[in-house]
Amino acid sequence: MNANTVLVGGVVVLLALGGLIFFTSQNMAPSSTATSTPTTIPGPTPQPSQAGVPVATTNSSVAPSDTTAVVSGKVTPKGALTMYWYEYGTTPNLGSKTSNQGVGSGYASVPAPDYITGLTKDTTYYFRLVAENQYGRTAGTAYTFRTTVGNPPPAGSAPTTKTLAASSVTRTAATLRGEVTPNKASTQYWFEYGKTANLGATTALVSVGDGSAKVTTSASIDNLDPATTYYFRMNAQNQFGTVNGAILTFKTAGPAVAAPSVSTLSAAFVATSSATLRATVDPNGAQTTYWFEYSTDSLFSATLLKTTPKKSAGSGTSALSESADISGLKPKTTYYFRIVAENSQDIVRGSRVTFKTK
Repeated sequence: MNANTVLVGGVVVLLALGGLIFFTSQNMAPSSTATSTPTTIPGPTPQPSQAGVPVATTNSSVAPSDTTAVVSGKVTPKGALTMYWYEYGTTPNLGSKTSNQGVGSGYASVPAPDYITGLTKDTTYYFRLVAENQYGRTAGTAYTFRTTVGNPPPAGSAPTTKTLAASSVTRTAATLRGEVTPNKASTQYWFEYGKTANLGATTALVSVGDGSAKVTTSASIDNLDPATTYYFRMNAQNQFGTVNGAILTFKTAGPAVAAPSVSTLSAAFVATSSATLRATVDPNGAQTTYWFEYSTDSLFSATLLKTTPKKSAGSGTSALSESADISGLKPKTTYYFRIVAENSQDIVRGSRVTFKTK
């Protein structure tokens, strides 16, 4: 056998061993007895335009006992209400599953813990995380763990949650509120909210410890749309699973809609045949148009009445300075004028003001 043959054979053996090691590390990772859950996620989350199938990522770290196992992973809902669960079994075919748990419809990656019970001591199990929404189902990588002998199940249980009515609601902000009982396991909570019952945006996860007493929770949100109904709920999770509170609603305040408010101001740039008429107009929250009436008749009789073209004053809630230039006036003549504004609520006229051409 020549040297080249030996070299090629060695390369083939190394490549084969490398492939075996990669496969084993991805699908048969060893169990561990401790796992940690992330304490924060971005919030509020952005809203990409394209929803889709969720992403499920299984965590290979497991905390087993004689007959139970704490498993974890992450799910990205991808814009649609998403459920997750774990499939498990003593063969790669799995066969059993945990109950479904909700993680909302945001676009951020959300922790997905669970607690598998009813297992056999000293037995190897296969497991994987699965997530599903209206766009489809996806499964994470399958790993294994082995139950122990003489190691009791962990103390505690899934948290108890309750969504409470929102408070401090303004035109663009609100405070979301809730209650959570950690039930003796390290627990974190967050809120979901949106303009439909599908929710979509999330606040950051906040830790509330591992006590057994009820804890009041809250999160402030802003950049909301005025006069809009929002849906929201509180969620909480610990190593035993994720619990969703009820979905409630609140409505942001809208601008006060009323008849426009106007004030006629003195004329400016008065010349022999022209002048600039001035006034302020407050639309008071409704789309408003304005114009000026002017005449040599103090009673604004129809035969002598003239008007400027109508213009928009928008639909804001503050007074705006408006003006209109008029020409073709008579010299050395007294003119009377006033502002007029109209919206869906009413037509209003300002007080009468005079000027005299030069």
